[in-house]
Amino acid sequence: MKIEKLKEKSHWLRKELFEMVVRTKKGHFPSSSSIAEVVVALYYGGYLRVNPKNPREPDRDRLFVSKGHAGMVIYPILEDLGFVPKGELAKFTKAGGMFRFYPDTSIPGIEAISGSLGHGLGIAAGHALAAKREGRKYRTFAVLSDGECYEGSTWETAMFAAHQQLDNLVAIVDRNGCCILDHTEKCVRQEPFEDKWEAFGWHVLRSDGHSYVELTRALDEAVSGRIVGKPIAIISKGVKGKGVSFMENRPGWHNRMPTDAEIQQARTELAINCITS
Repeated sequence: MKIEKLKEKSHWLRKELFEMVVRTKKGHFPSSSSIAEVVVALYYGGYLRVNPKNPREPDRDRLFVSKGHAGMVIYPILEDLGFVPKGELAKFTKAGGMFRFYPDTSIPGIEAISGSLGHGLGIAAGHALAAKREGRKYRTFAVLSDGECYEGSTWETAMFAAHQQLDNLVAIVDRNGCCILDHTEKCVRQEPFEDKWEAFGWHVLRSDGHSYVELTRALDEAVSGRIVGKPIAIISKGVKGKGVSFMENRPGWHNRMPTDAEIQQARTELAINCITS
């Protein structure tokens, strides 16, 4: 899909996500909005090989949204691509609906339960190792938050994946600089962030998380086959709350619900596509 079409998709996705949240008063729009371009690029850009008619196809690529509080980011995509019946999105978090507050394997297209931070990369590494040992060609992608890079399990997996030379594993780290408490550099400093991944034995790529030009360039390299013997980390510089000015880069909006006036302002802003490249 061409970049202009990808921009349209992320514009559509942000509006869907916001309406899901304000309709039910549940969900994390800012954290989801931060990775909208990442998941759109994966699903619609041809990087994630999946089959909506057979979600458990053995040779499918795997995607783990490790930052599970933002797992809802792929719900509109799953409905759009036909993993679930039309109308399921309107039943988000409702009794009888398929879409839960956090991702769950009962939902077609969801690979693992997530929500407890620090688990997704380990699960993804396990699938990548299985592919190596079974001689399968699928790739495994994991979308992490920088906040979960405070978890020791993340770095244990980073060591494990490098030791096992899992060059079929791609971690996309949403480096939006915010966690639930504050900006990361005010909590416990993470910089130099990219150097840490390199020191743990990963091949590191960098991208503006809201630029399809940069994201597709990084993903092209990640899946090119030219990176041998190392897992790949794409450090994606995102903006928490992207598209809604009063939420952008403000940790206090992690799980806060907007007022009626704020909802109207957000809708006005979200009517404009905020992605330019």
